[in-house]
Amino acid sequence: MKFRTTLALALAAASTVALAGCRSSNAADGSGNPTVWIMVGGIDKVIYLPAKLTEQLGYFGEQGLDVRLQTEPAGAQAENVLISGDVQGVIGFYDHTVDLQTKGKCVESVVQLADVPGEVELVATRKAATIRSPRDFAGKKLGVTSPGSSTDFLTRYLATKNGVSTKDYTTVKAGAGQTFIAAIENGGIDAGMTTDPTAARLLSTGKAKILVDMRTEQGTRAALGGLYPSSSLYMDCAWVDAHKPTVQKLANAFVKTLRWIKAHEPAKIADTMPADYAGDHKELYVKAIGDTIGMFNADGVMPDEGPRNVLEVLSQFNPNVKDRKDSVDLSKTYTTEFARAVPQG
Repeated sequence: MKFRTTLALALAAASTVALAGCRSSNAADGSGNPTVWIMVGGIDKVIYLPAKLTEQLGYFGEQGLDVRLQTEPAGAQAENVLISGDVQGVIGFYDHTVDLQTKGKCVESVVQLADVPGEVELVATRKAATIRSPRDFAGKKLGVTSPGSSTDFLTRYLATKNGVSTKDYTTVKAGAGQTFIAAIENGGIDAGMTTDPTAARLLSTGKAKILVDMRTEQGTRAALGGLYPSSSLYMDCAWVDAHKPTVQKLANAFVKTLRWIKAHEPAKIADTMPADYAGDHKELYVKAIGDTIGMFNADGVMPDEGPRNVLEVLSQFNPNVKDRKDSVDLSKTYTTEFARAVPQG
């Protein structure tokens, strides 16, 4: 089975070369189509589907934008490329904007794509009898995409909320896609957090079972106590202020895609994506989309309760945020200016 694994790895490798020219390709308002480089924290993940789908639908070009999508396998790596100035935006989890503010960086979500994480904590079937909830994490090997990623943040929260210290389990960098699948299959991890289509593949083969499902609002509230806004387009605050017309065009394109998602069935969405995203297992890819698309909102606007909930989650285990919680200015971690200005229809 091949869910974009080969191409995603190729893109990740190619991005190192491609990014060499990114600094001189920054979007500039004026004549011609502005060029904007956007790093996606795993372009084949369904939680970030709006990035490639917007390109496929032609909405970037419709706005007069030349958007270059790149990919890194984990959000923490994508964040680093933004901070270095090699790209202008990241499609990744909103919680990075909070964490980065505690490090003196101003980064803000300009389009909030999803109100819940879209993540699933899977347990290897061979371990399902002994790991029945996060209360059983002690002494186990738990997979995350990478240390400092959103999956790492959320895993720590689930553990501590259920009485397990982060020192009592082993964090394993399992990546996503084939590397995560291999870790489950060969015993490298006992359980781990991932997204579709990786989750759909493991569940279909019977190699794993769902422990915690945060692909829906109900499941997210049960696990985290409230909404946890995740997938977003986040950008450097200074760059946003200097390029507002370009950012508005990006918002127009992404919100139009969100509306399109709400108006179409998973099968149509799968048909619109590149064929190699599904590989030889189209039905499974359609199911993966169907299981996840409920996470996306229809307007790109940050939910009112979202930022505070994210701060509460992070402050309980992230030392950067815990020690500076009271100084975090959430109003500087997101803006609704652009999403609210998107034309109707």
